[in-house]
Amino acid sequence: MAKRKVCVYAISKNEEKFVDRFVDSACEADAIYVLDTGSTDETVKRLKKRGVHVKRKIIKPFRFDTARNQSLELVPIDTDICVCLDLDEVLEKGWRAKLEEVWKEQTTRLAYNYNWSFDEENHPKVNFYIEKIHVRKGYHWTHPVHEVLTCDLPKEVIQKTDKITVNHYPDVSKSRSSYLPLLELSVQEDPNDDRALHYLGREYMYYHRWNDCIDMLIRHLNCKKTTWKEERSASMRFIARSYIHLKRYDEAKMWLEKAIQETPHLRDPYMEMAFLYYELKDYANVIRYVESALEIRTHEKIYINEPFSWDSTPYDLLSISYYELGNVEKALQNIEEAIRLNPKEERLLKNRDIMKKGKKESSLD
Repeated sequence: MAKRKVCVYAISKNEEKFVDRFVDSACEADAIYVLDTGSTDETVKRLKKRGVHVKRKIIKPFRFDTARNQSLELVPIDTDICVCLDLDEVLEKGWRAKLEEVWKEQTTRLAYNYNWSFDEENHPKVNFYIEKIHVRKGYHWTHPVHEVLTCDLPKEVIQKTDKITVNHYPDVSKSRSSYLPLLELSVQEDPNDDRALHYLGREYMYYHRWNDCIDMLIRHLNCKKTTWKEERSASMRFIARSYIHLKRYDEAKMWLEKAIQETPHLRDPYMEMAFLYYELKDYANVIRYVESALEIRTHEKIYINEPFSWDSTPYDLLSISYYELGNVEKALQNIEEAIRLNPKEERLLKNRDIMKKGKKESSLD
């Protein structure tokens, strides 16, 4: 079988510090194409110096789908496989050979391993499959933000693999202030798009617009297209968080109960219920819901999973709750487990010292 032509394509703006890492990661491709949307630093100069094909174009008004589509247009039409990558993302070495190995003649798109965030020890915190590797013809990007690769082919064949991994190391200093108006535009353009409704409701939560969050996510849940249980459960959890901030605890409990019913196989709604009871200082119920969460051992590989459901947090909550209820032995058992999972957290170490004294102290968090 003839070797396939593989190209990487991306968009950029003021990302000079990522250029070398990005090119080193993508250089196993036959060519790299970047659409720069208005860098004022040395991003373009550095990309060109590394042999990247770069085109500069200001997109007004800016929207991510337009930028992605125009970057894809830079890729030669005879390309067999396109790899969409951002400059803050890193393909793990050897990806090209693995791509050649797993790609089948009928494949039109690949789902592969994506580490969205990492802890201080560089261990993945949020991991899921992403699907941004595809054939050259028959795909385009839609939605102004949180853009989606949309298939125009009569039949789409998605191959899934764990052999290829992309790691995400974002620039935390970059503003995401454009996301909210672009999400509002996305909902305006397609009022019945379940994904856009969910993302906009979540964005309102990030901005502490609690009532707007509640209204938008109820709208999401009432949308006929909203059938993915994990996303429905997340909307219910975010509604509950908003009610907690409004100190409307009964309504928060109601929505978390709904979330548990929707996805009893996920830890997240049980943990969120435990947080609610922790705020109410109902430590017996904290223990009840954390222990229910810990009974779930399967970590679903989806972006909606919360890191706090799988890190030291469950044991941290158990240790405090048992301590508050006077069970120092179980408090110490759980704080030791929390420290094992998060050995550098000073608060946990301090709490262990307090617990070893066997008495209540106000400094316990």
